[in-house]
Amino acid sequence: MSALADKLRGLRRQAGVTAPAPGTATPVRRSEPLPDNLRALLGVRRHVGTVPRKTTASAPMALPGRTMAPGLQLCELDSAWPPAPPLFHALFARLDAWIEPERLLLFDTETTGLAGGTGTRAFMIGVAHWHEGRFRERQLLITTLAAEAAMLDCFASWLRLDSVLVSYNGKSYDAPLLKTRFRLQRRPSPLDGLMHIDLLHPVRRRWRGAWENCRLATAERQLLQVIREDDLPGAEAPAAWLDFLRGGSAAPLHRVAQHNSQDLRSLGGILHHFSAATDALHID
Repeated sequence: MSALADKLRGLRRQAGVTAPAPGTATPVRRSEPLPDNLRALLGVRRHVGTVPRKTTASAPMALPGRTMAPGLQLCELDSAWPPAPPLFHALFARLDAWIEPERLLLFDTETTGLAGGTGTRAFMIGVAHWHEGRFRERQLLITTLAAEAAMLDCFASWLRLDSVLVSYNGKSYDAPLLKTRFRLQRRPSPLDGLMHIDLLHPVRRRWRGAWENCRLATAERQLLQVIREDDLPGAEAPAAWLDFLRGGSAAPLHRVAQHNSQDLRSLGGILHHFSAATDALHID
């Protein structure tokens, strides 16, 4: 205690405050402000003339789309672009078949990781087709793990026996992942036996070596002049979903939906490019 008292007296002397004689009681004047130099020495912040700010909690952003079932959201959008392709022969995809545009079903998934296997699941499935001259998008988003079965059932209901799947790297990633999820949910896979146009392969055959890479972002920039602004990178989508499950904001999920929507529109634009090309039947 004596050391602390000595220290306080030393600080008062540095501040120019005369210490009272020993044994003399000095009334405490609480309203008298401390001298600036003593305030600085003691590390006391100045609050004179300031009013504490009131913090108001902002309302949480709603989830994308509308609720279809507990933990399952559906987002719907239709637009004029991209235009529907004409009746075309799919030789550019090494398929000997004429394809009617109404059979096409474009799809793309957002998943919890890129490793694949039973530990990876799709938390969003985006699907698009041309309906009455418009490009119609539907996205299924699960906000609970228990809603996966309902999402898969809804996705399966959109497929027909003559549907032609269209994807970008879907043969190697999206389709096998979904087939695994159907199997784990003890459901038959509706993807089995369907014709599948994976646009990554004709893009590679045509422009490998001419472009820096054949990623979807490169193809859409080169062929469609689409440059994404403020786009959420696909690698950040898993963190956005997992953060929401842990109680985080729903705002990043809106960006995930926008990213997925652009993927679908770019699929439609690239498909239209191949199907309408005059040399489509002569691609190696």
